[in-house]
Amino acid sequence: MHNPFTKHPNVAGETYFEHMWQAFTFFCTFLYLSLVVLVHAIFPFLFEFTTSDRVKKLNNYMQNRRGKI
Repeated sequence: MHNPFTKHPNVAGETYFEHMWQAFTFFCTFLYLSLVVLVHAIFPFLFEFTTSDRVKKLNNYMQNRRGKI
């Protein structure tokens, strides 16, 4: 039976709730980084490399996850 809620998580090798938790973790990270970028926009001397370093780290993590699928 085709279930749109579990198709992608299963392809990713996760349960529905494992995938939800991982996506929520990404959401929280991006929310935090958006606030860091806002502060950096106003005070460019703060968080000079925080966002770019974290985005690179997240990209590497996501690419490695994709390689396992």
